[in-house]
Amino acid sequence: MPKLFPSPAEIAAATPPDRDRAIDVIRIVSLVGVVLGHTVMATSRIVDDVFVWDNLLTTSVVFQALTWVLQIMPLFFFAGAAASVSSWSPGDSWGGFLLKRCTRLFRPVFYYLAFWAVCLAVLHPLLPPRVYQPIAGVSTQLLWFLGAYVMVLAAIPLLHKITSLTRLGIGVAVIYLGIMAVDVIRLHTTGTALLGYLNMTVWLIPGMFGVAYRRGLLDGRRALALGTVLLAVDLALLRFGPYELSLVGIEGMRLPNMTPPSLLMAGHAIAMCAFAIAAAPAINRWAQRPRVWQAAAIGNSGAMTMYLWHMPVLLLMHLGFAYLGMPRHPEEPNLLAVSLLQISLMLAVVAVLFVALRPLENNPLPGWDGGVVAGPGPRSAAVGILLCIAGAATLASVKWGLKDDGLYCMAVMLAALIGARLLARPASPAVGADRDRVRYVQA
Repeated sequence: MPKLFPSPAEIAAATPPDRDRAIDVIRIVSLVGVVLGHTVMATSRIVDDVFVWDNLLTTSVVFQALTWVLQIMPLFFFAGAAASVSSWSPGDSWGGFLLKRCTRLFRPVFYYLAFWAVCLAVLHPLLPPRVYQPIAGVSTQLLWFLGAYVMVLAAIPLLHKITSLTRLGIGVAVIYLGIMAVDVIRLHTTGTALLGYLNMTVWLIPGMFGVAYRRGLLDGRRALALGTVLLAVDLALLRFGPYELSLVGIEGMRLPNMTPPSLLMAGHAIAMCAFAIAAAPAINRWAQRPRVWQAAAIGNSGAMTMYLWHMPVLLLMHLGFAYLGMPRHPEEPNLLAVSLLQISLMLAVVAVLFVALRPLENNPLPGWDGGVVAGPGPRSAAVGILLCIAGAATLASVKWGLKDDGLYCMAVMLAALIGARLLARPASPAVGADRDRVRYVQA
């Protein structure tokens, strides 16, 4: 019987001696944190044939405060930029570079969207409209990060120019001050709420720090000092400014910190990345342990699988519990028992899906894999622009999910991806993927 995963010794033998293991640990920990956060925070119930999808943040100041620790998505962008910058050189094909990374990123997304298309087609005639609509709306909400991440990857040629602390400081300051200006305008000028989406540039900040880390521009002592200062600034903004406590969006926030991002989120991204740089040597030492590195390597080989598929499990589990008369909601008397049961069930099902579906992430997808764009030029630019359009459409779709205008956004995303792939020439035949070999998420 074949082994499910390679042994620690096999993984160690396949790992280059100069690999920065801290990046892999930070990346998988950030995604596991997101999955656990969604699982613990999510609440729901059905009231008068309305599926109410909510979270514990709306009722607990303690949980809102914990988002200052649990909101670790900046670390994913940090790790992604650190892993990608060394793959870019001036004069390379921008479109080819971006396509190579998007090939791995979007490969499991196609399967994910196909699943939801079938699932929602089955659920639509079975569920009341106001139960179906929230399910469809939340189904692809987590794809926001994919759209933002594509935009960060598209900016790698620009981030590649960060070769000194001065350039890092200038780049971060420009974005930070720009976000500050946008926040001031949308707080004091009626009708400028949409201007807040310019603050999506916040995700370039962890990308910059990822490049700086890769190049050793910021030592641990300075990083720790920077993180402490920005944490103090964020606390001052919270105490004396217009910002609210939760770093995850909840209903009724005057100025959300996440969607769109606020100045508080920009400061949080700086602090998190600075603390990660300060902790990286200790993380690297910890990751030398065979079992730790085995878990990190295997986890990264199916990171997108775990991230994507935890959401349908979570949604459908909550829907099932609600119809069985065991909703997980703060107003229910059995909240703790149901919470423990749901968390245990989530861990088991997500683990099974990780094992079963991880090959879909690692094995080439016919018709999608294999495109190359050699050298700069119009073809390279067109491929890159189409992939950026796909990322932007993914971001825009989050507002509706797989319903209403979200369906048009998904159509644009798919059309842009198909167009980019058609413009890319097929690669030369290569040996197929080896299911038993651990692959690291490089995008």
